Amino acid sequence: MSATLFENARILDGSADHAVDGHVLVEDGRIKEVSDTRIAAASARKIDLRGRTLMPGLIDAHVHVIASEVNLERHALLPDALVAFRAARIMHGMLMRGFTTIRDLGGATQGLRAARDEGHFDAPRMVLCGKAISATGGHSDGRGRWDNRDRHWLEQRLGALGRLADGVDAVRRASREEIKGGADYIKIMANGGVASPTDPIAFLGYSKDEIRAAVEEAAMAQTYVAAHLYTDEAIGRAVECGVRSLEHCNLIEEATARKAAEAGAIACPTLVTYQALKDEGASLGLPPESVAKIDTVRLAGLESLEKMKRAGLTMAFGTDLLGEMHRHQSQEFVIRGEVLPAIEVIRSTTMHAARLLRMEGQVGVVAPGAFGDLIVVEGDPLKDLSLLTGQGKHISAIMLGGRFVKEAF
Repeated sequence: MSATLFENARILDGSADHAVDGHVLVEDGRIKEVSDTRIAAASARKIDLRGRTLMPGLIDAHVHVIASEVNLERHALLPDALVAFRAARIMHGMLMRGFTTIRDLGGATQGLRAARDEGHFDAPRMVLCGKAISATGGHSDGRGRWDNRDRHWLEQRLGALGRLADGVDAVRRASREEIKGGADYIKIMANGGVASPTDPIAFLGYSKDEIRAAVEEAAMAQTYVAAHLYTDEAIGRAVECGVRSLEHCNLIEEATARKAAEAGAIACPTLVTYQALKDEGASLGLPPESVAKIDTVRLAGLESLEKMKRAGLTMAFGTDLLGEMHRHQSQEFVIRGEVLPAIEVIRSTTMHAARLLRMEGQVGVVAPGAFGDLIVVEGDPLKDLSLLTGQGKHISAIMLGGRFVKEAF
């Protein structure tokens, strides 16, 4: 693999409060050298980035790459081959927006990751949980009131985001099966949700004993639990039980956020999805019972960011979009920028997300030894976060593992 030397770059990865001038050498798929003085590399291709910003590839820590439709009950019935080809397209779109690493929160399989790793399509690096684990009637149960299909029908379908498990023993088995299948972490549904038909937002998805069972199984496998959560009560229970990754958190209170921070948990808000669901959900097939629940969490979103910021709770970047709404992925930057400093928004998609994924030093940083996953932004995102939107139109180059997947200098 050829070497690339980026010269005269403004390097922005969140490790400082501002961009730092420097030069970066990428060789054999990884960053070999970063220096504030010129780097000697006679055989490397040299690219002058004067006036541009060099960033690590962006990280989206909450996606559903298989979710090509908004109606998840209907989506679970689609043929696996159709779901897989649609997922490849969705992931390629994410890559072209500058996201070089993603964490899937339910649905993506080892087969999809293997296809990506074998080079069958260009896509971000993938961190997976397999199927999200939910109680009957919980957020992964797409069956409506009158649907009495056996719960196991979900487990074998690529188009299903989750699976069902009731009781401590069943949660243990489901966790072990996902880990056996290659899951990098465990995802549980510990609160009601918008896109599912029979669980109001305030519903508590699992007993404390069931949550602890998932946490213990994850810990024995040297990993962690991520939990779908909205209400302050549900978040507090999850933190008490040892959940590390707190998804959404729209209705969190500041005292609970402080307890989460003290416990070492990380929050992953996903505000853009609620605005997109409000604007487009019904027209794209979101059932009426789900549409009715959107504002409960949407209207509290920005306030939750302020509460978590004051409490010192680390926040990673996530989007949680479905179907045609994936195109709004980068708007999360602008939404967060309404209440958070731009540097904190940048850190959420670089160093904080890397920490959540347990990939510190590998992604989300411009430093020797990290993957050669880099983007070149035309301008300064700290002055204008919208430079990270527009389907990548302000991103002139995207490098993945030392290879350009986009180059428009």
